[in-house]
Amino acid sequence: MTNIQKYFTQFLLGVFLMAIPGLALAAKDDKERFKPFIYAQSSSEDLETTATNVRAKLIEAGFTIAGEYSPYDGVLDLAVTNAALQAETSASDFGNFAAVQRVALTKMGDVVQVIYTNPTYMALAYRLKSDLAQTKASLESALGAENEIGSKKGLEAKKLAKYRYMGFPMFTERFDQPDLLATYDSHDQAVARLEEGLAAGAGGVSKVYRVDIEGTTDTLFGVGMADGDSSDAHIMGKIDFEDTRSSAHLPYEVLVKDNEIYALGARFRIAISFPDLKMVGGHSFAGIMSAPGAIKKALKTASGNAK
Repeated sequence: MTNIQKYFTQFLLGVFLMAIPGLALAAKDDKERFKPFIYAQSSSEDLETTATNVRAKLIEAGFTIAGEYSPYDGVLDLAVTNAALQAETSASDFGNFAAVQRVALTKMGDVVQVIYTNPTYMALAYRLKSDLAQTKASLESALGAENEIGSKKGLEAKKLAKYRYMGFPMFTERFDQPDLLATYDSHDQAVARLEEGLAAGAGGVSKVYRVDIEGTTDTLFGVGMADGDSSDAHIMGKIDFEDTRSSAHLPYEVLVKDNEIYALGARFRIAISFPDLKMVGGHSFAGIMSAPGAIKKALKTASGNAK
């Protein structure tokens, strides 16, 4: 191809792209960066008073509070959902891992930080067909939105859609590689066995919430973990160290899909909330090296699978 032919081809390609606004916009949007959480506001009230106010605002905005979780002193996590959110997450394979959003209240000094999961970030990372714009707008209207947090630079949309921590294919999972914890004869049996395990505290795992996703055979559980290397307090104590806390990482999810019980691989589920965390150093994944295996074992035990 001559230089003239080359330049003419590039010119035609440019004209073609400009003639299709949607395609050009998609390319531009791929470069936009997103962060895991949204810092809503700081409250000078105590934790209990702040929680009362936040609950009221969420309910007024149309959310249901599916459950609450205090993994350690000074933190209260609220799990919120509604029919509109569930309808959007149900349209994607394993999308119902995002059917509950998380709002965290964290006492830091004289203020309580109110922070929630960034729906846009989750929609990209969890490969949803929807961008969860309605959910984001509702949370912003109810609680505010000062800025996005959880990563210094954030992640591009293209990278989020195929996210793998540090890009290590041999050692880290993607969203579409969840852990299969147990298989039963039916959805009802799988749910019943998981309920039984959570009620007994099997593996140190307890129930925070249960949401039966309308119109599907999916049931999403939020769980707390309290034993050894899988302990939420242990893990967060090692990796959640910034001035603005990422407490909205919790609680962890377990999804009963048809007759099977799944959890997102910990090397994905933790990393997606802490994408800047280094491999080694004072605050790093090295400090929780045994956590992924411990989490999987704990969740399998709670699911009735001791193998």
